[in-house]
Amino acid sequence: MPLAPGRYRNPVLDADFPDPTIIRAADGWYYAYGTQTKLFGGRIVNLQVARSRDLVHWDYLGEGLPEKPGWARTTQEIWAPHVTEHRGRYYLYYSAEPDHGPGLCLAVATADAPAGPFVDIGRPLLQTGLKGFADIDPMAFDDPATGRRWLYWGSGFGPLRVQELAEDRVSFLPDSRPIEVLPARPDDPHHYHRLIEGSWVIWRHGWYYLFYSGNNCCGPDAHYGVLVARARAATGPFETLADATGGPGAILEASLDWRAPGHNCVVTDAAGQDWLAYHAIDPAQPTFNAIDADQGYSRRVMLIDRLEYTADGWPRLTTGGVASRWPTAAPVGQ
Repeated sequence: MPLAPGRYRNPVLDADFPDPTIIRAADGWYYAYGTQTKLFGGRIVNLQVARSRDLVHWDYLGEGLPEKPGWARTTQEIWAPHVTEHRGRYYLYYSAEPDHGPGLCLAVATADAPAGPFVDIGRPLLQTGLKGFADIDPMAFDDPATGRRWLYWGSGFGPLRVQELAEDRVSFLPDSRPIEVLPARPDDPHHYHRLIEGSWVIWRHGWYYLFYSGNNCCGPDAHYGVLVARARAATGPFETLADATGGPGAILEASLDWRAPGHNCVVTDAAGQDWLAYHAIDPAQPTFNAIDADQGYSRRVMLIDRLEYTADGWPRLTTGGVASRWPTAAPVGQ
């Protein structure tokens, strides 16, 4: 049944589109970027790109990173893209598995247009050699209060970190060091903080809000949710909602309609309203012919729901902490 004007229903992008980042580009369109996937027929897309005028109706544009980085040509782990614009140049931060050495690396590519093609700078931004997936999920943040440039990432059962970027935005500021902003908590009784990842930072009402995701994103045992912490400075110290309330600290959790919601971004509509965009698993179609069997073949589609800020300053979803599946008021488009 067609929806009434000004209404929408999740998912807004009904295809495997994990770890979404959405920006509003200089051309007035919203662009969404998603983790590497395999399309029907077997074609692999390294960087998924889609665009929209209203955050609800999306045109799938396909490949934004047609050439893999020279240092990661034989691997298939291009994850969690974040794109930002500066003076007409677009910077793609992502993580990838190198051809040589353990673990994953942080990487940067650039383009002259929001849909790409993005070209890798030719070297990892960060390669620590740590095993597992400690160096994932980069998110670049320009601090509106100080003008400083930060890159958040992590964690692989370790902490979320941040480090200052240099003016060129493709390297770290000389003599800067990673700062641990939020630890993992192996003994968390609610499980979410045992593995944390997917940092997303915004500045609102004098607070730096750090949204992040916790626990297992994928597979038959997926148990994912969106969490939040806040601080008065971009580097912390951050207080988690879990610490403030004594509960699990999740602002978005699973329901019968949607499994394992998480890895969010925050995007603002034309009316100045903040929306949480994220992925979730549809129980009606939970798997697909994925690239990596270790990820559980989970098919993660893109959803959005409206954010509000409570009297005590904490953000929450207007849906009551679950992903919506029913028709509801839509964002205000361009």
